[in-house]
Amino acid sequence: MERAITIQYGSIELRATLHYPAAAGESKCCEGGQRPLIVICHGFIGSRIGVDRLFVGASRKFAEAGYMVLRFDYAGCGESTGEYGENGLDSMIDQTRVVLDYALGIDYVDANRVILLGHSLGGAAALLTAALDRRVKTLVMWSAVAHPFNDILRIVGQQSYDDAVRYGSSDHMGYTLRPAFFESLSAQQPFAQIRKFTGDVFLAHGTSDQTIPADYCSLYQKLFWMRSYGQCDMELIFQADHTYSTGESKRELYDKTLHWLTYNEKRKREWHNWEI
Repeated sequence: MERAITIQYGSIELRATLHYPAAAGESKCCEGGQRPLIVICHGFIGSRIGVDRLFVGASRKFAEAGYMVLRFDYAGCGESTGEYGENGLDSMIDQTRVVLDYALGIDYVDANRVILLGHSLGGAAALLTAALDRRVKTLVMWSAVAHPFNDILRIVGQQSYDDAVRYGSSDHMGYTLRPAFFESLSAQQPFAQIRKFTGDVFLAHGTSDQTIPADYCSLYQKLFWMRSYGQCDMELIFQADHTYSTGESKRELYDKTLHWLTYNEKRKREWHNWEI
């Protein structure tokens, strides 16, 4: 079952979709009626649907396996109100935490199994949120941005940034980007926050990604492995582009992510039993 919801973020209404676990999947990952939660963070000027329905397919796949899934539109994107480029990455982190507040208010969500999944700029936002918010226990990053300012500048072009600085705003595909947006990208450094997150991490990236370099994936893994706590596993999706636009790429991404989530749950249970 799926339900459209609205989450209040100050005066802004964040539109979201909540996916309830399928009955057939509950026995796979749910204990005592409690469901693990996945919150999906979309990328730059994206939406909760995703390019070629990337997040719709993912949410339904995960819900079939027994997960509660919440995907939402950041302010100014999709159906949400507000202005996207007004506040930038800092606001995205705040919005993600407000969405977590809402999701954890659902009485049958397991607060000990909260997974934040982010794609592209949403991957960086997910990491930065997890570094601040201990409620996030597991992190999944698809084709994640590593250098927010440089990566987004490469997408929008130098002229767009120059116009924003010179005139107070610039237009990119109908979105108004202001200097504060670019300043927030420059101020946030995901690599510097990695050690603050002690949970387990799954990384995926397409080898044919022309938007965000696939090399970021292995670099992220090396830095995550330098932490004192937490596991990190990585999968490269052969010939997949930035948005996993082919059916085969999507299926492989969904299957490998779900396989890792299932494996990680089993690993944690076995470790807990060993400790006892």
